[in-house]
Amino acid sequence: MRCILFYPYPPEPDGQSLQGHYLYLGLKHHGVDVTPCHFKNSIQKEFYLRNLNPDFTLGVGFWGNVPEILTEPQKFGITTIPWFNADGWVANYKNEFNNLKLMFTTSEWVKSIYKRDGVDVSKIVAMPIGIDTELFKPIEDKELNLAMRRMLGVRDDELMILTIGGDVTSKGAQEMMRALARIDKKFKNWKYVCKSWPSDCASDWRDKEEALAEELGIKDKIIFIEDTFSSEFMVNMLNACDIYAAPSRIEGFGMIQVEAMACGKPVVSINVGGPAETILHERTGFLAKVSEEIQLTEEIVYPFMGFCSKQIIKFDKPKTFAYRADINDLEKYTLMLLTDEKLREKMGKAGREHAVKNFDYKVTSKLMIDVIKDKLGIE
Repeated sequence: MRCILFYPYPPEPDGQSLQGHYLYLGLKHHGVDVTPCHFKNSIQKEFYLRNLNPDFTLGVGFWGNVPEILTEPQKFGITTIPWFNADGWVANYKNEFNNLKLMFTTSEWVKSIYKRDGVDVSKIVAMPIGIDTELFKPIEDKELNLAMRRMLGVRDDELMILTIGGDVTSKGAQEMMRALARIDKKFKNWKYVCKSWPSDCASDWRDKEEALAEELGIKDKIIFIEDTFSSEFMVNMLNACDIYAAPSRIEGFGMIQVEAMACGKPVVSINVGGPAETILHERTGFLAKVSEEIQLTEEIVYPFMGFCSKQIIKFDKPKTFAYRADINDLEKYTLMLLTDEKLREKMGKAGREHAVKNFDYKVTSKLMIDVIKDKLGIE
């Protein structure tokens, strides 16, 4: 079996790049002749498409990557298989998706978005993202974990709650802050660390979150970090926390939440989207119910989205573009974990076992290979 794998390559510490890289490692582990390549059009990409004679190409991305991941390889008569996410809707590439022999999405929820927006999902298979559970694992070195906490500004007697994202707003940080403001009246020894990647978007949202923290009276309990870390350092950061929190406003999978479970940490999230398919409620963490759906009746679209020109598209039915987790649930579940060390340990252990069994990249890549062989008749 020979394939070209398109993703943001060489790998960087972002979700799509790591999703592709772990798939690459998994395919190699199982004996697939796989060549990694960035999905953007280039001399390298054209050379591979003209000369490697792959059985198929795999591509990691979202619906907006159709031109690079689907259209270009198809010009060379090559079978293309996307492994796509969706950010609340699917734009004007329905024909391209409907003509595929096989497609993967990162969760059943993402698959449902494609179905809702008119794509024939009979050829779509939901496939979870794989992680490296030999890298993301519990660190038993207590002093090393304490050193990380101290560097972040967390005292030894405080419990650390952690949220990580490109921006923490989309990961539900504001909902967590509102819940923690209530908790602070009952339980004082905590700090909330919000780690985002450096960007104008993250900085703009940070200004809003700093203002919210001051309004809630918990400004001294929130620690904001904007920095770029390697996967290895992320392991140290996850191991330093007591609770990982990410009641995401919209999440097609939730890779960092699975990595937190692999590190033996209980996770507080939201009962919709990817987290509802990866976190076992009351076993590996807690899933807060949805309290609000943000819906749009129209959207500005552009040529890069598959439309002929910039225009406003009105939806026949409103589309959900974001969710909000229930603050009462977040308060209840987070307080339960803060006040019960044995519960944290029990859930953390179960989370580790769950992640290793179901989300290690060697497991998920084997599932993908088996589906490709079955659906396309490729050996």
